[in-house]
Amino acid sequence: MENKIFATIYFTDGNLINLELYPDVAPITVANFVKLCNAHYYDGLCLHRVIDRFMIQGGGYVFDQNMGLVERPGANTIKGEFKSNGVQNSLSHTKGTISMARTNIKDSASSQFFICVADTPHLNGEYAAFGRCADEQSIATAVQYGKVKTGRWQYFSDIPLTPIVIKTITVRQ
Repeated sequence: MENKIFATIYFTDGNLINLELYPDVAPITVANFVKLCNAHYYDGLCLHRVIDRFMIQGGGYVFDQNMGLVERPGANTIKGEFKSNGVQNSLSHTKGTISMARTNIKDSASSQFFICVADTPHLNGEYAAFGRCADEQSIATAVQYGKVKTGRWQYFSDIPLTPIVIKTITVRQ
């Protein structure tokens, strides 16, 4: 991972998560994430799925007090950069790894990402890992978010009862 891009997720509660992104490992995924960050696509979106000892997920929904989770349209799907989809990706899903969420369709990732809050080796080769938390405090923040109280709404589960909202994500080389 010689080539790195740095990103910081700023949350409205004052917390932040610093990331190292690895374009040498997942060039399509990193380029898509950076493009969305620079377009301020993630501004105002929430973490809509958190599971203690597994992961925190965001990047697709706004939390609306009256309507619940509202999907933000406009992100295009990209090729899934992982082994079972024919792409070599050496990055393991260990605590602090950022990866792309997707449906059962291997090339369905668009904007949603997740950060592992524990080692999750069963995801290796099946999801496009593209970076890691850059420091221990960032990992601790992700783990802290994974422990918040959650509930259900419509067909969603594991939604934080108190919204965790992304203020913005900045990117720098």
